[in-house]
Amino acid sequence: MSNHELLNTKQVEKEYGINAGTLRFWRSTNQGPTSFTLGPRGRVVYRRSEVERWLAEQEQATKRGGGAA
Repeated sequence: MSNHELLNTKQVEKEYGINAGTLRFWRSTNQGPTSFTLGPRGRVVYRRSEVERWLAEQEQATKRGGGAA
């Protein structure tokens, strides 16, 4: 599986557990993982690498606990 693999909204929802409606809202407010449209029908797609990068950024920005005992 390539990190540059393209995923549609339903695939992102299924694989990463991010609700499709949330993804649509984030797109409309310029938030969330980077997406773009592809083809004449304007199909929304995400690069797997961008979704994973965005998730890693969220983890770093909001990580709590886990300190050494």
